[in-house]
Amino acid sequence: MGRSGQSHILAIGGGSFRASERHGFIEASALLRYALDLTGQDRPKLGLLATATGDDSDWLLKMYGAFRDWDVEISHLTVFPMPNVEDPREWILSQDVIYVSGGSVANLAALWRLHGLDEAFEEAWRAGVVLSGQSAGALCWHVGGNTDSFGPTLRTWADGLGLLPYSCGVHYNSDPQRRTLLHESVASGELPGGYAADEGVALHYVGTEFIQAVTVDPKGYAYRVEHDGTGGVKEFRIEPRLLTS
Repeated sequence: MGRSGQSHILAIGGGSFRASERHGFIEASALLRYALDLTGQDRPKLGLLATATGDDSDWLLKMYGAFRDWDVEISHLTVFPMPNVEDPREWILSQDVIYVSGGSVANLAALWRLHGLDEAFEEAWRAGVVLSGQSAGALCWHVGGNTDSFGPTLRTWADGLGLLPYSCGVHYNSDPQRRTLLHESVASGELPGGYAADEGVALHYVGTEFIQAVTVDPKGYAYRVEHDGTGGVKEFRIEPRLLTS
């Protein structure tokens, strides 16, 4: 089967991986099975990026291991100390699904632009490559959100790739700073209205339209955050679809 012809983004608030019973391993959660299924491929090509961690080799190895029992063809792209593939754009366009790990979204965006990856990702998205990622790897596709890229106190960040014309909130129920700052940023106009996801929850967009939220946590929710027109915000809770592993 070929690509669907639609542009998909799966922005994950947390919970892409879980600890395995086998010591030292992690396992990919049903959220990533959902992302892979969006490709329509029997054996999808999965491209991993850990730019936001400085291309940490240990984390890349753990991610490879997380898919050891899955029928996927895995490769990765690094930019330290130089790109590990001859043509990063060609590599990105050759994947069926991209997964971007968490870390520093501010550093990620700066390095992607330096290497022209921002334009390559937009081209791939329009061509039907599924874009996914957690935390920094979720924020990056939006206009922005809030981040600890600059220190433990969160700061508003509005320098995302902007494929999705919204703000994004991640780790929404596990970090008490997240909701407060997102509300303040939307209320002030620093960020546009947008969507947020609890741990274990992912936001699924087709094109630029939010379609649904999916979750691996029965207690997790997604949210729509909008300016209320009077200097405040309105937040609407979205019931996600529960995925089974």
